[in-house]
Amino acid sequence: MLGEGTKMEREEAAEKIIAALDVDTEEEAYALVKQIYPPVSFFKVGMRLYAACGPKIITGLKKLGVRVFLDLKFHDIPNTVASTAEVVTSYGVDMFNLHLSGGSQMIRAAVDASAEAARKRGIPAPLVIGVTVLTSFDEKALREEVGVEKKLEQHVLNLSLLGLENGLNGVVASPREAEIIRKECGDDFLIVTPGIRPLWSVPDDQRRVLSPRQAIAAGASYLVIGRPIIRHQSPREAVEKILAELTGG
Repeated sequence: MLGEGTKMEREEAAEKIIAALDVDTEEEAYALVKQIYPPVSFFKVGMRLYAACGPKIITGLKKLGVRVFLDLKFHDIPNTVASTAEVVTSYGVDMFNLHLSGGSQMIRAAVDASAEAARKRGIPAPLVIGVTVLTSFDEKALREEVGVEKKLEQHVLNLSLLGLENGLNGVVASPREAEIIRKECGDDFLIVTPGIRPLWSVPDDQRRVLSPRQAIAAGASYLVIGRPIIRHQSPREAVEKILAELTGG
């Protein structure tokens, strides 16, 4: 039996995990959710699953009682992103994201449209967060392929501050930039970190990674974890191992 303190720590750790449903079908997604919910209650629907299933996957997941992070990384002219933000807000998602490189007008248009759509429907407004630099990038790729001459960390911080100034709830960033974002953007600003690899897993194509415990220590609010859970022979066992790592068990 877990003691009350340990049980509370475990519940708090579980609330920080967003499990990525990077699978191909509704059936696979629901099966994974049922294996690990609870303790995990927040799930990411990315481009892969959304392309396969469409909006009905969001409806289905919400019926299961879980929270949904819609990870489609909107990036277009302000009017297009605003109208899209209105639509996804109407689905009842709990969080969605956009690319910060779309600029201040696009960011503000999305934030305002989402808030207005939620107000009209009498539903909670979703958290709106901005993508800084993908965790598959390193400084060399950022400079030579994208043409950004600033240091990667400084570029991430600049984009984070742009999001903060234009009403975003937080950002998606590598855990390696979490500490400086937390310092400059304050305690209430959400930092959602992909590129999380437990000590027992492999990095795959992620370049700027940390372990779950390291990421939380650096200031991460949420940990997006996909392959270490999905590819494990027992997703439930993988989650338990991650929780043990987070709580020092």
